[in-house]
Amino acid sequence: MTIRITGMNSGLDVDSMITELVKAQKSKIDVVKKKQTSLEWKQDAWKDLNAKIYSLFNKTLNNIRFPDAYSKKTTTVSNSGLVNVITGENASNGVQTLQIIRQAKYGQLTGEKLNGSTAYTGDSTLSSLDSANFGSGQNGKINVTVDGKTTEISVNGQMKISDVVNSLRNAGVNANFDEKNQRFFISSKESGESHDFSLSAGDETGANALAALGINSDPALDDALAAEYQKYKNYYVPGNRAATIAGMRSQIDSDIAARAAAYKKSNDTIDASLTDYQTKLDALKDKDYYDSTVTAADLQTKVNDLKTEISGMQDGDAKKAKQAELKTLNTQLSDVNSITEYNKKMVELNATKTSNLQFVDSAGNATSTLTNQVETSYYNKAEYADKVLSGNGVAASSQAKRTIGQDAAIKLNGADFESNTNVFEVNGLTLTILGESSDSITVNTQDDTQGIYDMIKGFLKEYNTLINEMDKLYNADLKKGYSPLTEDEKAAMTDKEIEKWEEKAKSTALRRDDTLGSAISIMKESMMSGISVNGKNMYMTDFGIDTLSYFLAADDERGAYHIDGDSDDANTSGSADKLKTAIANDPDSVIDFFSGLTQKLYSNLDKMISASNDYKSFNTIYNDKLMKQQYSDYTTKIKDQEEKLTAMQDKWYSKFSAMETAIAKMQSNQSAITSLLGG
Repeated sequence: MTIRITGMNSGLDVDSMITELVKAQKSKIDVVKKKQTSLEWKQDAWKDLNAKIYSLFNKTLNNIRFPDAYSKKTTTVSNSGLVNVITGENASNGVQTLQIIRQAKYGQLTGEKLNGSTAYTGDSTLSSLDSANFGSGQNGKINVTVDGKTTEISVNGQMKISDVVNSLRNAGVNANFDEKNQRFFISSKESGESHDFSLSAGDETGANALAALGINSDPALDDALAAEYQKYKNYYVPGNRAATIAGMRSQIDSDIAARAAAYKKSNDTIDASLTDYQTKLDALKDKDYYDSTVTAADLQTKVNDLKTEISGMQDGDAKKAKQAELKTLNTQLSDVNSITEYNKKMVELNATKTSNLQFVDSAGNATSTLTNQVETSYYNKAEYADKVLSGNGVAASSQAKRTIGQDAAIKLNGADFESNTNVFEVNGLTLTILGESSDSITVNTQDDTQGIYDMIKGFLKEYNTLINEMDKLYNADLKKGYSPLTEDEKAAMTDKEIEKWEEKAKSTALRRDDTLGSAISIMKESMMSGISVNGKNMYMTDFGIDTLSYFLAADDERGAYHIDGDSDDANTSGSADKLKTAIANDPDSVIDFFSGLTQKLYSNLDKMISASNDYKSFNTIYNDKLMKQQYSDYTTKIKDQEEKLTAMQDKWYSKFSAMETAIAKMQSNQSAITSLLGG
């Protein structure tokens, strides 16, 4: 910033004088700035209004311009406490009779309370629950069957309650052990008969495990369990293992193949992991500093010693060298730890692979061990099934409570329907069963006349709000003298005065705007137009919808529509409601008219909104591109005028500076002469 020192010799107020001399140029800048501010206000007003017009066009009109949007139906029931109904568009009108035979249920098993001197937890083992049957390394099987798939779970004395819970969950049921109540809670994941589960013993040891856990269900009270046991009992030939196995041959072979495939997949995964670990080991051992005789403990000692040494050193090259050495040692230590970890994992993987190879060979074929294991498992199932169904099995958990999974069943108009859930979808209706009853329930489906009415009313409300605002903006009173304020004018006013001033000035931003006027005309003409319905031209007035008379309507609300009989409208609430009557008596005509009317309004607005050119963008009503360019032109003009102002100021300051210099010289000469004359 230039610092000017003026008027020291002449005593003149140079700044004020120059301000007056350049006042005309300053006024030119203010004029352009006011025009730019007015344009900015106009842009803001249009952006806000354009968003509202586009919302009416793209959301409201786009949703209700097709007849399907009005196809609303509603259903009432005589007992809403027993059934809930959702009505689809395709539901048929009429009265139907519903009977609820039964609700769908989840399969559930609530175990009996575990007996013990201390409370059991998730860490309690089977041997702690039943030391007599699980104190000497006994092993058994229990089977979980869900959706036709049976999962075998191996049990032994060291198995924890938490292990049992996780195994049950992995088998496909919900399971939890409630430590507070000392009970197991088991349920199917979905309701319905087909999704029920059974929890059976694969042998007597498995049955002892179920009994110890309080979940040994009674086949006499558990149809799914009885069916599971009966399936295997049918194959049992007393005293003849070979014949029993032969009867289940296809099941056994299928199971052997599945288990062999699982073992083969496990070994393939192990081989890939072993190869990966070996590659990593080779890479680490190829490093220059690798030494198989150096242990992690040796390296850790060196690292600790070196850290101590560095902590006592002064900064310098020697310390930096030691720090670099420490970094290398830390890397070497990390590598040695990695080698140890990789070797450990490889040992574990090889052990698993060796175990797997008891059951499959390297090619993935089942060994005799696997074959014998599966055959024995199936034979034990059949043998114990015969035993339990003959009444000689392990005693059932008498206090355990079993709920059998069942399908929901209803009769609708006498026809039977079943579902594994309590939800039925029938002929466009979604019925959710809430209870059971032998009583008949009336289900009445009809056109939702109130819904159609509310849709039309909602559209008119949005249209009225928009058209009233557009009329207000277009017909705004001319606020003479209320132009944008300059900085000097603002400085002389309070903030509140500025706010009120600009509010009045902005209110006329779109006054008599040609584009706004065209949009208003298009919308009003569309709403007043006739729509052909069944060969007859109909208008809004035919449905009791019209604008108020000139003298009743408020200023800038003469384009708004009112519905006769609308309880929310004080102007027309006392009139007969022709719209509701029309919807009740002839809904198709009402739908045809309003879908046609809104389609016409949509199409006419589409022509304005969708058009784009050098002056306006797509999806805008106003010439946004033109305004943006005009705003940019004003910015350039302001910059040019400000440069002229600066040049003019510099010129005048230069002249006054020259005058000050001349006066200073004159005063200096005068002083010299006075001195010579002895003054």
